[in-house]
Amino acid sequence: MTAPFTALLKGSARDALWSGPVVDCDVHATPPSLEALFPYTEPVWVQGAQERGWKGPIGEAHAYPPGAPTTARDEWRPEGRPPASSVELLRQHVLDPWRVDAALVNTAYGVDSLRHPDWAPALARAVNDWLIAEWLDRDPRLVGSMVVPARDPAAAAAEIERIGSHPRIVQVTMPVRSERLYGQRVFWPIYEAMTRHDLVMGLSWGGTTEDAPSPTGYASWYAEEYAAEIQLYGAQMTSMIYEGIFQKFPGLRVTMLESGFAWVPTWSWSVNKKWKGLRREIPWVDRLPTEIIRDHFRFSIAPADLGPAAHARKVIEWLGSEDLLLFATDYPHLHTDDLAAVLEVMPESMRPKVMAESARQWYRLDKALS
Repeated sequence: MTAPFTALLKGSARDALWSGPVVDCDVHATPPSLEALFPYTEPVWVQGAQERGWKGPIGEAHAYPPGAPTTARDEWRPEGRPPASSVELLRQHVLDPWRVDAALVNTAYGVDSLRHPDWAPALARAVNDWLIAEWLDRDPRLVGSMVVPARDPAAAAAEIERIGSHPRIVQVTMPVRSERLYGQRVFWPIYEAMTRHDLVMGLSWGGTTEDAPSPTGYASWYAEEYAAEIQLYGAQMTSMIYEGIFQKFPGLRVTMLESGFAWVPTWSWSVNKKWKGLRREIPWVDRLPTEIIRDHFRFSIAPADLGPAAHARKVIEWLGSEDLLLFATDYPHLHTDDLAAVLEVMPESMRPKVMAESARQWYRLDKALS
């Protein structure tokens, strides 16, 4: 089986693979157009967009080129509108066939690629209000991840203050590609607001288009960029650990979305080794980085990128915890992972945690959906 998120939607295939509860921690909502956000946008910015002929931020199209096969499965591309652009499509493609108990909606709209200091926060407000009205209020199974103007920590914190107490908002989306590493102190206002509202930080694919998608520069081809961006997840995780974010904000929780997880054991061992040799420089890191990862990070399983089964079992074992992985379809993006094979390499006791229990606890879903 090589197309789990489509083949399993037919007949009894879902129950044959997994008959228990399902929580999908990463489905996407895409505004069908900038005009769809106008009812939620302050008039001055509507007028500005119309006068300039501005059609919206470009960041999302760079991270997910509309015609790229990885951007959406063929069967999830509707006629006449972008994929994942309505709650009805989400119901048809994922929620109802999978009989999902809960799904976390992430709106990646490239707000951070807009540099205007007032327009970017206004656009984030519009996207978030659109998400609440057009998605969360229309299906009781949905919880949401808000967007923020990530370039501007003060404005991002203000947006968290504005809607962070909404009962169905459980996460703040931050793009993995950023102008600064997220461990730096300039981001403390965001983390303070997140933890006060008990929100998860969702580190998501893509980000500012002016900055290189790898640590050393620009790739020639999209395929290179797509493969290289995984390095940024490791760089952000290392920054947050070494800079002491989790000592400063012990309640902060971070979900790595679309990052895979096969790289985590070897990366974390390397981070452990460097910490042991240089810990005098960062004395606030008071325990092994691997322990911090297990307490403060979770990883979605799409894409899994596991390789042969014998190797995959080792990766699962090396994670050192049954609680780190969260099920995700990453709707509508295309991954060719075989979910049956992913579940097969896990201990039986781990499968219900991955499919629902860990996300339910991590995101406080019993409270959010009550």
